[in-house]
Amino acid sequence: MIQARSAAAAIRAALSLALRRDPVMIAAVLWTVAGIGMLFTLSGHESGQVRAFWAFQPPLDALLAYSAWRVCRMATGALRRFWRVLAVAGVLFTIGDTTQAVLAFHQDGQSSTAGGTVQGACFGVGMGAVIVAMLLHPLPGQSRREKMAFWLDSTTVLVGGAVVAWCFAVGNNGTQDLFGTLATGAVILTSGFAAVKLALSGNAPMHKAAAIPMVISAGINCIGFFLPSGDDGQLPAYVYAARFAPSLFIAMGPRIQEIVVRFDETTAFGSRRRRPYSLLPYGSIAVAFTAVLAALPRDANTKLWGAVSGLGLIFALVVLRQLAAFHDNTRLIERLDATLAELREHEARLRHQALFDGLTGLANRTHFHEEVTTALATCTPGTVSLLLIDLDGFKAVNDTLGHEAGDALLAGVAAKLTSSVRAGDMVARLGGDEFAILLRDCSDEDAMLTSKRILEAFAEPIAYGATAVRANASIGFACAEPGDEVSGLLRAADLAMYAAKHDGKGTWMRYHESMQPTGR
Repeated sequence: MIQARSAAAAIRAALSLALRRDPVMIAAVLWTVAGIGMLFTLSGHESGQVRAFWAFQPPLDALLAYSAWRVCRMATGALRRFWRVLAVAGVLFTIGDTTQAVLAFHQDGQSSTAGGTVQGACFGVGMGAVIVAMLLHPLPGQSRREKMAFWLDSTTVLVGGAVVAWCFAVGNNGTQDLFGTLATGAVILTSGFAAVKLALSGNAPMHKAAAIPMVISAGINCIGFFLPSGDDGQLPAYVYAARFAPSLFIAMGPRIQEIVVRFDETTAFGSRRRRPYSLLPYGSIAVAFTAVLAALPRDANTKLWGAVSGLGLIFALVVLRQLAAFHDNTRLIERLDATLAELREHEARLRHQALFDGLTGLANRTHFHEEVTTALATCTPGTVSLLLIDLDGFKAVNDTLGHEAGDALLAGVAAKLTSSVRAGDMVARLGGDEFAILLRDCSDEDAMLTSKRILEAFAEPIAYGATAVRANASIGFACAEPGDEVSGLLRAADLAMYAAKHDGKGTWMRYHESMQPTGR
C-alpha cells in the first residue's frame, strides 16, 4: 500500500512538472498575453482592436483541434466520440476565425466582436456539436433518484444563468436587439450548463486537471458577453480581453488531457464517485440573487429593498441549515459505509472459513464435494478424475517431532500438491493427513502423469527447523464414468488408495468399476 501511494505521488509530481514545462502551453499563454497586450495598446482604435481580436484567435483554435484529435486517438468508445466532436469543432473554429480575420483586415469602421456569416456558421455548428456531445455523454450507473437529483441540480444552474442573462441583457440593450442578444446568451449559457453537467455527473470524459480550464472558459465567456459597453457605446479593452481569453482556456483543456494520458492512461479517463451533494445550485441561486439586486432601479423605495434583503437573509439561513444537514448525512453515510465494509469483510472471512482448510489454505471436504458434484454434472463423461493421497508415517512424525512438525509437513505437502497440478484443478484437504485432487478435462493417462509428478515432488524433503521431513504417500485415483456420483467416485478412489498403501511402496493405484486394482 505504501509503495502504491509513493508511486502515485511520484506520477503526480512528474505530471505537474510536465504541465508547467510544456513548451506548447507556455507558447499559448505567451501568445494570449501578447494578444491582450495588443488589445489594450490599441484602446480607442476600434478597427485595430477588432483586427487584433480576430488575428490572435486562429492559432489557439488550431491548438484545440490538434490536441483534441491526439486525445481522440488515445480514447475508446463514448470517450473517443466526445473528443472527435471536439476536434471537429476546433477545425470549424479555426476556419471561421481565420476567415473573419482576413475580412477584418479588409474592412474599416468595425466596432464589434460579432463575426460574419462564415464565422457565425462555423461557430454555431461547432459549439452546437460540442454542447450536444456534452449533454449526451453517458452518466455513470446511478439510481433513478440520484439521476433526478442530478438533473434538478443542473437545471438550477441553468435557470440561475438565465436570470443573470435576462437582467443584464435587457438592462443594457433594452428591447432593440433582444432576440439576438438572448439567443447568443442562450448558446453561451447552455455550453456552461453542459460543462457543469459533466462536472456534477462524476463521469467527465477528461481528467480533472483538463476539465478545470474548460469550465473556466465557459465562465469567462458568460462574463465577457454580459460586460457592459462604455458610455460612448464602444467596447472597452477589458471587454475585448474577456471575450478573447476563453480561447486560451478551452485550448488548454485538450492539451492537458493529452499530457495526462501520456503519463497514466488508466486514470486519465473513467468515472469518479460523485459527491453526495453539490454546492453549485446554491452558488447559482446566489449569483441570480446578486443579479436581481444589481437590476433593481436606483430609486427603489425602502419597502422593496427591505423585502429583497429579507429574502436574501432567509436564503442564506436555509442554505446554512441545509449544509449542516448535508454534513451530518455525509458523516452518517461514511460510518454506514465503514460498517458495511466491515460486514462484507466478516462475511468473506466466514465464507472462507466454511470452504477452506485453516492450516493449508486448501479447499475443505465440503467445498471439494460441491466442486466434484458440479464437475460431474457439467463436464463431458470420462474427463473427470479423482486422486486421493494419504500420507504414510504421519503419526510417527507427530509422535517423534511434535505437532508443529506435523503441521509443517502438512503445509509443505499442500504446497507440493498445488504446484504439481494445473490451474483449473482443485486440491483439497479432506481431514487429518488425507488429501484429494479434482482433475477436470483429464484422461486416464493424464491422471497417471499427475500422480507421477506428485510422487517425484514428494521425493524432495520438507524443511523443518534444522532438520527435514520426507513426505511418503499412497495415491489412488478413479476416472468418472457416465452416471457416477460423488460418493461412488470417492469410494473407488479410496479403495485404490488403500490397495496402494497395502502394496507398501508408496505407489499409486487405479481402481476400475469392476473393483480390480492394477499397480505399478
